[in-house]
Amino acid sequence: MFPLKDDNPTRRTPVVTMLLVAANVAVFLLVQPQGATLLGTGPPTMDDLEAEVRFNFGNAAIPCEIVQGRPLTVEEVNRTLRGEGDACAADPVGPAAFPGKPVWLAVFFSMFLHANLLHLGGNMLFLWIFGNNIEDHLGAVRYVLFYLGAGIVATAAHVAVGPASTIPLIGASGAVAGVMGAYFVWFPRAPILTAIVVGLIFFRRIQARWLLGIWLAMQFVLPGEGVAWVAHVGGFVAGVVVGLVVRASRAVRHAMWRDQWWNPADERSWDPASGPPRRRY
Repeated sequence: MFPLKDDNPTRRTPVVTMLLVAANVAVFLLVQPQGATLLGTGPPTMDDLEAEVRFNFGNAAIPCEIVQGRPLTVEEVNRTLRGEGDACAADPVGPAAFPGKPVWLAVFFSMFLHANLLHLGGNMLFLWIFGNNIEDHLGAVRYVLFYLGAGIVATAAHVAVGPASTIPLIGASGAVAGVMGAYFVWFPRAPILTAIVVGLIFFRRIQARWLLGIWLAMQFVLPGEGVAWVAHVGGFVAGVVVGLVVRASRAVRHAMWRDQWWNPADERSWDPASGPPRRRY
């Protein structure tokens, strides 16, 4: 199933969501070696693939580096490339492969890196569909903090289950999953136009709670080879927790949401299609 759009209009143009999409696309096309290869002529060469590997090890978050607070050694990188995914050494020997790498800042860098166009396109599609409503409620600054915070929680979840991993972690999926988790709580009945592929392609409107619930279940049932599914789940859970806290407390909503969405005099029940009570003008 592929979501195409939601029937959940916003009150303001989602500028931050648009900037996040643009930033991810720009990094892929203009900064990552994959983008340069894509924009070039002809198929990728061995030099292109080597440049991609060096870029990922030199810039992406890696659990071993985060836990030990140091870049991988040349030996650890070589062992990883030979197929040892948990090549983290308790007592590392030899020089660092990328001695100047800021291993903790790499957590943020990783949120803007993608493996290929399909990876990029899928993440940006989900961000565009679900992010605009979350931004509309939180406002620009709180939305950015929420997005980055969900990405950090997602990375922490991934590191927690594989602290010895020496495989680079890339993608905005964890942060986007946090946005999806908040949407799941705030707009569970919002209709999502969805393409369903079962040999043929069918288009149906599915409530967000079912679409996102199925997506979450798929992370456990069919995680996919090489997919950091625990990061997806961690980000989603972070979004759900924040969403529940905001939904449960009027005081938190007052602190978290833009004034346009806050109306203490309106005691109507929560609308699961369009979210909280809206201020009348």
